[in-house]
Amino acid sequence: MDEFMLIFRHEDGQKIASPEQIQVWMKQTMDWIGGIAAQNKFSGGNGLPFEDAKVVWHNNVVTNGPFGEIKETIGGYIMVKADSVDEAVEFAKGCPVLQGDGNSVEVRKIVRGGTDGVH
Repeated sequence: MDEFMLIFRHEDGQKIASPEQIQVWMKQTMDWIGGIAAQNKFSGGNGLPFEDAKVVWHNNVVTNGPFGEIKETIGGYIMVKADSVDEAVEFAKGCPVLQGDGNSVEVRKIVRGGTDGVH
């Protein structure tokens, strides 16, 4: 069984929704994660708040956040165990982030330790 990272790309919810709507989305997300955990396939995850986000560029130039000129950015991720990328994609299809027009969930296989020569 492999591990996959499901990366949530969406607009900053605090710019487009009320605190009540954000609470609804958070409950939907926790319910979705709970469904994956109930299958013993949830490995972990974190939100990535937009506040105080910085980007360090070439020549040590530091800017505020990666999202100054773009609407879509990374808002969080979870890691899941899956028998295949197709199973991980099926988990991703249930992500509440996908309710937003233009939002996406990127599915990437996790390679640990570099023993395979990839990293």
